[in-house]
Order: sequence, then C-alpha cells, then structure tokens
Amino acid sequence: MATVLVVEDDEFVRSAIIRDLTGRSHAVRSAGRALDALREIAHVAPDVVVLDLGLPDLDGAEALKMLRAISDVPVIVATARDDEAEIVRLLRDGADDYLVKPFSGDHLNARLEAVLRRARPGAPSPVARVGGLVVDADRREARLDGAPLDLTRREFDLLAYLAARPDRVISRRELLAEVWRQSYGDDQTIDVHLSWLRRKLGESASRPRYLHTVRGVGVRLSPPAEG
Repeated sequence: MATVLVVEDDEFVRSAIIRDLTGRSHAVRSAGRALDALREIAHVAPDVVVLDLGLPDLDGAEALKMLRAISDVPVIVATARDDEAEIVRLLRDGADDYLVKPFSGDHLNARLEAVLRRARPGAPSPVARVGGLVVDADRREARLDGAPLDLTRREFDLLAYLAARPDRVISRRELLAEVWRQSYGDDQTIDVHLSWLRRKLGESASRPRYLHTVRGVGVRLSPPAEG
C-alpha cells in the first residue's frame, strides 16, 4: 500500500482514479489545483504523485519544477499531450514516468508499482567506500571526509550507482537506463547532474578528484590520487 497524491482538476477523472486506487488498497489524497498540491506535498509527504498537466491555476510543467524544489517524491505525469519532445522535457525536469490519457486503472497501477520499486530499496546493499567518500544506499546517506553531503534524490542515485562500481568506466547510456530509467535521451541531462555532483564533491571537470570523464566513453568514480 502506498500514499498517492492525485493532482487532477477534472472531478470525474479524479473520482475515478481515487476509486480505482482505493480499491487496490492505496491511501489516496487529492488536489484540484497546483498550489493545493504543493501544500499537500509539503505537509503530508506522499509516496508518489500523479500529476495532471492541465491545471487551472498553474501549468503542470511549471508545477513540476516547483515541486522538485521542495521534494524528491516520485512523480508520474498524466498528460493528454502525446508529444515526444515535451515528454522528454518533462522527464528532464524531474518526472519519473508519464501516462498519456486516456489510460486504464491497470496501466496506472503498473506504473505506480514500477516507480515505487525504484524508490524503495529492496535487498540490503553494502556501504560503498571510495577514498573519503562513504555512500550508504539503504539509509540514502552520503558523506565526504566525514561531512554529510546534501544531495537531491537523483544526485544520490547517480553517486550511489557509480560508487558501487568504483574504477569502472560507466557509459552514459548505462547511466540513462539504470539511474534515469529511460531508454532514450541525450547526454545533457547526465552532464548537468554530474556538474552539480562535482560541485558538491568540491571538484570540477578540469580538476577532478573523484569523478573522471573518459571522453567518448563515459564517467569513472575513483579515489583521489595520493599526494
């Protein structure tokens, strides 16, 4: 069972989704406006959000950006806009998955289960230690030289994936598939997150300590060289 926040302004559609998810033993909360949804997320902390894009007070794409500023909760975008370029943009802006309307209750529930599996760790994972970097995947905590790192959910997922494979060059395609759970996209999304992560690790692409770019191949996380 999960706590699901349904953000949908159409009362008929919202009621149908709530009825279906409740019948599947989920705890469901709802909002018909973007600002009401942001307040719910700040106070209730749902396990997953189903976000409609056609909201009366704020476009759902803008609501997604505001949501990502306050929470790392998984978001499934529900949209009638079957446009690949826009879907790619939404995924880059922080959506975890999307559904094109109309969709069935079975389809929505399958997507919910998928994002929840990714958000909730399964079998215990070992703590990764690379030089002064310690990444605890189960507790979702990372420390550098004993100091905690303030990472977003995606930054942590990226760091944890690399730290679990030290000294191995990971291709951008693999990162896109395993961290972003996307089968398509470009390198810009990964490069931006690597840049943010480097900043928090106190390094830069020109003066790397942990994150080393292998041109034309991918990225490698290794302990700093001695001296």
